[in-house]
Amino acid sequence: MKKAIILSIIGLIIVVGVLAGIKALQIRAMMAQGAKFVMPPEIVTSAPVQSDTWESTLSAVGTLEAVQGVVVTAEMTGKVEHIAFEAGKRVAAGDLLVQQDVSVEKAQLKAAEAMAELARINFERSKTLLPEHSISQSDYDNALAKLTEAQSQIDNIQALIAKKTIRAPFAGRLGIRQINLGQVINDGQAIVSLQSLGPIFVNFLLPQQQLAKLRNGLKVRLRSDALPGQTLNGEITAIDPKVDAATRNIRVQALVPNPKEQLRGGMFVNLTLVLPQAEQVLTIPATAVLYAPYSDSVFVIEEKKNAAGKPAGKAVRQQFVTLGEKRGDFISVKSGLKAGESIVSTGAFKLRNGQGVIVDNKLAPEFKLAPQPAEG
Repeated sequence: MKKAIILSIIGLIIVVGVLAGIKALQIRAMMAQGAKFVMPPEIVTSAPVQSDTWESTLSAVGTLEAVQGVVVTAEMTGKVEHIAFEAGKRVAAGDLLVQQDVSVEKAQLKAAEAMAELARINFERSKTLLPEHSISQSDYDNALAKLTEAQSQIDNIQALIAKKTIRAPFAGRLGIRQINLGQVINDGQAIVSLQSLGPIFVNFLLPQQQLAKLRNGLKVRLRSDALPGQTLNGEITAIDPKVDAATRNIRVQALVPNPKEQLRGGMFVNLTLVLPQAEQVLTIPATAVLYAPYSDSVFVIEEKKNAAGKPAGKAVRQQFVTLGEKRGDFISVKSGLKAGESIVSTGAFKLRNGQGVIVDNKLAPEFKLAPQPAEG
C-alpha cells in the first residue's frame, strides 16, 4: 500500500514538472516574440520649426474715459421753463439745454437799462458843460460814476440771465435727462451727463519695470467684448510722471479714434502695447506640444536607419522644450529645438519615443498667427 502511494506521488511530481517545463518554454517564446515585435507606424501630420520675427508687445487691461466728460448742473436756483434737448442726442458747443425762469431778471434788466440811459444823458450833458465851466469837476465825475454804476448793474443782471440759460460747454453726446419741466432746481443739481466720445482715452497700468520702454506715440491695439472680432488702433499720449507707491505701477493714457461712438466711458478693454523692438523667435504649432507637470515636450521626426545604416522609414524622438509666448495657433520655443527640424503637429498624444511614423499632411490643419473665428 505504501509503495503504491509513493509511486503515485512520484508520478504526480513528474506530470507537474512536465507541465511547468512546457509553460516555461511557452513564456520564453512569447518573450522572444515580444522583443522582436515592432509597433506598426502611426500616421501623423508634420510641421517645420520656423524662425520668425514677432513684434514685441505688452498686454494690459484698460478702462475707457471720455476726452471731455461732465455732468451739467444748474448754477442758480430757479424753475425749469424750457428743456431744449433730447436725451441721448448729440449737441454742439453752445447749444441751449435748459432755460430757467428769468422773468424777474428781465424786468430788472429793463429798469436798469432805463437808469443807464438816464445816467448816459446826464453824463453827456455834463461833458458838454464842463469845458464852459458851467459845472464843477466833481459834478462831472459824479455823472461818470453813475453811468458806470448803471452799466455794471446791466452787466450783473445779464450775467444772472446767462447763468439761468444753461448751454452745452462742449460738443458731445447727452445722457439721460434728470430734470422735468416746471421743476425748481437748486444750484449744483444735476441736469444731464455730457460726454465727448469722438476720440476716447484708455487708461491702463504697467509695472515700473517697463517704464524704460514707454514713450509717447507708441501704438496700442484694443479689443472689447462689446466689439467682437474688431481691433481698434491708437497711440500713447501721456505717461504719468509718478509711480503708484502701493502697487509700483505706472499709469499710461492712450488716445483711440471712436468714429462710430461704439466705445463708451467706463468700459474695460483688452489692450496690447506694441513696442518698437522686434523679437526673433522659433515657432511651432501649439497642437504639437505635449503638456506635462514636469516638462513640456514635442516629437521630432527623424530618418530611421536599419542595421546596415540605410534609411528604413521615419521615427519620432521625444524632445523636451522650454516654451515662450503663445500667439494665435503658434507658440514660441525658447530652447530644445532648431530651425528647420520637422515635428509632429497633431496626434502627438498617441506616440511613444522611437515609434515609426508615416507623414500624411493631406488633412493637416492650417495654422495661422491671427486666426479668425468662423461665422455661424
